[in-house]
Amino acid sequence: MTRSLAAALLLWCFMPPASAGLMSPPGAIADIIMRADWQYPQQLPPRFRNHCRYEYFTARPYCSDHCGSDYQFYYCSEASFGCCHLGRGYCDWNGLLRCHP
Repeated sequence: MTRSLAAALLLWCFMPPASAGLMSPPGAIADIIMRADWQYPQQLPPRFRNHCRYEYFTARPYCSDHCGSDYQFYYCSEASFGCCHLGRGYCDWNGLLRCHP
């Protein structure tokens, strides 16, 4: 009884929290859900993963793909992709790129 209780307690201590999946880096859950406001370089097709750097205030990585230093490249679908000011672009419910002012 004591051994099984100790084993259960040890297993419980090393289990990840239920929210660990939500905090996981891009690639695990992000392959299923496309982020609407920020896209990490791993979420872009390989041909658009160039001119990548880190955002100044949040240190989040992004790629600008020849758009300019103040722009972020967004990929919503094969038919809709392009550049918006840093952090200002999003993919709407129809899969189209939108840049808000």
